[in-house]
Amino acid sequence: MKYTVIIVDGMGGGIGVQLIGRLKELVDDIEIVALGTNAVATERMMKAGAHRGATGENAIRVSVAHGDFILGPIGIVIINSMMGEITSGMAEAILKAPGQRILLPLQQDHFYLAGLEQVPLAKMTDKAVEIFKDRLRFIDSSRLKGV
Repeated sequence: MKYTVIIVDGMGGGIGVQLIGRLKELVDDIEIVALGTNAVATERMMKAGAHRGATGENAIRVSVAHGDFILGPIGIVIINSMMGEITSGMAEAILKAPGQRILLPLQQDHFYLAGLEQVPLAKMTDKAVEIFKDRLRFIDSSRLKGV
C-alpha cells in the first residue's frame, strides 16, 4: 500500500520544502501532496519534489481528508496564524482529518508555546521526519530506506 503524505504550508513554503526534501531522502514508495495556502508555497513545494499540489482553502479542506499523514508547522491548526493565511475552515479540516498529524512547534508573534526550547528549523524538521519514520515503522517497515 502506498501511503499519502500531505504537506501543508503557507507564506513562502520553506518549511514544506525542507520536509519534502528530508522525506524523499529517507522514505520510499510514498505519495507526497503539497497543499499551499498560496501559490508561491505550492509552487516551491512542487519544485522540491511533491508528486501533486493544490492551492487555497478549498483544496486544503478537501484534500487533507485523503492523507495518511499530515505534516506542517503548528500554525496550520491555529486560526489566523501564518500572518492570517490559515482560515477556520482550513484549521478545522486539518484537525478533523483522519490522518496522523505531525506538527513542527514554530513560535509566532501572536502565540507562544510554553515549555519548548527553541531549536533550529533543521532540527525540528529532522525530528518531524524521525517521528514520521517511527509511525511508518509501526505500520510497515518495508518503506524505509536502509532499514
